[in-house]
Amino acid sequence: MTHVGVLALQGDVREHQVMLESVGARVTRVRRLSELEDVDALVIPGGESTTIDKLLRAFDLRDTLVERLHAGLPVLGSCAGMILLSTEVIGGIEGQQTLGAIPMTVRRNAFGRQVDSAEVELVWEPDGSGMHATFIRAPWVEAHSASVEVLATAEGPDGSRHPVAVRHGRAIATAFHPEISSDARVHSLLLQLVDEAR
Repeated sequence: MTHVGVLALQGDVREHQVMLESVGARVTRVRRLSELEDVDALVIPGGESTTIDKLLRAFDLRDTLVERLHAGLPVLGSCAGMILLSTEVIGGIEGQQTLGAIPMTVRRNAFGRQVDSAEVELVWEPDGSGMHATFIRAPWVEAHSASVEVLATAEGPDGSRHPVAVRHGRAIATAFHPEISSDARVHSLLLQLVDEAR
């Protein structure tokens, strides 16, 4: 059984755990270094990216996490997790750090404030099917390298379309919250990446 960790410093931890268990994973809530070292994959949940960044450093998890990500640990980051997986953040606070797992620039709170949160119908590009997505103070991908695969896009307040789900190697990031839907495709893709890594 695939052993997936959910970073449990802040954010939608329980919702990710429930979704992962529904697709057959064994789940550990990761707060300690020993827990991080024991998992086959990791989920970085939504929440507040600057807070999660600070807590990663306070709990001495950041350096090991960066090492594991660059060694190919499969990872899914949703909302704040997308920001953390990027290489550059627009609209971040001074001193905010990322994990650099996906070569992309992410705009923080791109879709607006909490009151601008919305449910949107997307096209899931891998199979062309529809996907219902919930955006809460969501980021979007402003720019990315050619090696990044765009899985879904959405229209922003400016009328232009931006990537809101991407994959790079064994890393997946979504601007929306797949853990609060009934659609398990994003979490199933994470387990598929674990199988590919074995």
